Amino acid sequence: MIYGHFAEHLGRCIYEGFWVGEDSPIPNTRGIRNDVVEALRKIKVPVLRWPGGCFADEYHWKDGVGPRAQRPARINTHWGGVIENNHFGTHEFMDLCEQLGAEPYIAGNVGSGTPQEMMEWIEYMTSDANSTLANWRRQNGRQAPWRLRYFGIGNENWGCGGNMTPEYYSDLFRQYNTYVKNYSGNRIYRIACGPNGGDYRWTEVLMQRVGRRMDGLSLHHYTIPTGNWGRKGSATQFGEDQYHGALRRALEMDTLIRRHSEIMDRYDPEKRVGLIVDEWGIWTDVEPGTNPGFLYQQNSMRDALIAGLTLNIFNRHCERVRMANIAQTVNVLQAMILTDKERMILTPTYHVFEMYTVHHDATLLPTDLECADYVYQDHRIPGLNVSASRNAEGVIHVSLCNLHPDQPASLTAELRGARPSRVQGRLLTAHSVQAHNTFDRPDRVRPVPFHEARLTENGFAVTLPPRSVVVLALQ
Repeated sequence: MIYGHFAEHLGRCIYEGFWVGEDSPIPNTRGIRNDVVEALRKIKVPVLRWPGGCFADEYHWKDGVGPRAQRPARINTHWGGVIENNHFGTHEFMDLCEQLGAEPYIAGNVGSGTPQEMMEWIEYMTSDANSTLANWRRQNGRQAPWRLRYFGIGNENWGCGGNMTPEYYSDLFRQYNTYVKNYSGNRIYRIACGPNGGDYRWTEVLMQRVGRRMDGLSLHHYTIPTGNWGRKGSATQFGEDQYHGALRRALEMDTLIRRHSEIMDRYDPEKRVGLIVDEWGIWTDVEPGTNPGFLYQQNSMRDALIAGLTLNIFNRHCERVRMANIAQTVNVLQAMILTDKERMILTPTYHVFEMYTVHHDATLLPTDLECADYVYQDHRIPGLNVSASRNAEGVIHVSLCNLHPDQPASLTAELRGARPSRVQGRLLTAHSVQAHNTFDRPDRVRPVPFHEARLTENGFAVTLPPRSVVVLALQ
């Protein structure tokens, strides 16, 4: 679940990204784009979070069920003021998850909704009783109840979800959580709204007051290249200052997880409660000429490196980090996929997720890394980043990022407790950290075989190209 994704009713993520409608000339299955589903199945999307984001706390689920022509139109007040026609609702989302083979993760409305509304939504989805709500689901085309494992009780309630204090939200969590019922054998993993980045007091209050009532606590952290939310910087037109700055701020994820985990450990030493990083990724200025409320940005080799190092961080903290969801899946922020009408391209970030599928369901192997720093002016960060795992077949996978934009790095590794007989590799790099895929050149950045690793008496040695993500398989 560390390799999860996030899809909000924002810009062109849902409409044009996933949903084109059953009458579209773009090939689709029940209105959902076939090409997008096929691509996402290749990266084995384990879980998909929906409908938001900020949108979740103004979303009323009954607007999105029943005949589409009769669904009400609402204003999406958070994202561009556009009209939300609600053609993509609960049934369509659950269909999408089934097509992807992904677990659904639904964020409930605490900001403007009611406990009754939340309770009824869960009954509608998961009950097999002969009740009015379950029969309404059947009338709308779904006979068997869905299995819903993950449910978020609110979203960013410290901000767009109600501007609440942690004390006030804790009380609301108690109330709303009471009405998140388990119907017909379905067991819900209840995720509380956690902190905004380094708000450690929020975590302290939540763990102290309701830690025993939750299964997971969310964490949101975005990488802003400039550190300035008003002028975040371009996705592709940037110099080394914003490149180094973005990497520095992405690496803050490790500090955030460690410090929030220390607080959680005091109240939950058994690590029963998962830290759920359900919004993360790089956030830049929108592409010139696009709607600023749609958050459409390009995706460069810099983004691929941020994805690689962040996933390595999650891997290393997998005792506490039980799920993470990159923002967002299609056409928004650090997307896997960009679409333009019938055309679709895969981003450098997509390719990192595909390369890292070898870590899914594997066992973490501890790593100890010593390397030179990558220094820019007065700032320094480790030049390399790593995580390693062993899968059920005994194959060891090592994912490595060389963060330096123009210098290769030689690495000698000692493997304790294993003596592999061969090593294979894959490489993702490009001619520059600004390189990105376009609809005219969709394969400018893509993985290729890597042959610069060799076995040694005690492990392996490798030379990593600059600005690269490398995944090695040792067996």
